[in-house]
Amino acid sequence: QVQLVESGGGLVQPGGSLRLSCAASGFTFSSYAMSWYRQAPGKERELVATITGAGDSTNYADAVKGRFTISRDNAKNTVYLQMNSLKPEDTAVHYCNAQRGWRRYWGQGTQVTVSS
Repeated sequence: QVQLVESGGGLVQPGGSLRLSCAASGFTFSSYAMSWYRQAPGKERELVATITGAGDSTNYADAVKGRFTISRDNAKNTVYLQMNSLKPEDTAVHYCNAQRGWRRYWGQGTQVTVSS
């Protein structure tokens, strides 16, 4: 069965850092582009960052560019999101997503709260 399990969320002060992890199983991880999405209360889910299957290309939302870094370790079937210089507006449930063509898998989400 396909599983995407996020971890690493929590409460952090503005300016702080967190690293999210997403452990994947049940599919050929390296064949899938991986993304992080986030959804704040009352708002639509938005794309944060994407990385290709081989890890040779990345894309970021303007709101996080220069602060966040997406990476993957295909040997460990894991994708990461390093979040630095966190802002209160980064507060959201963060979701891991795997995509290959029209097929998409989602994790359960992990809460990131940025507050003083």
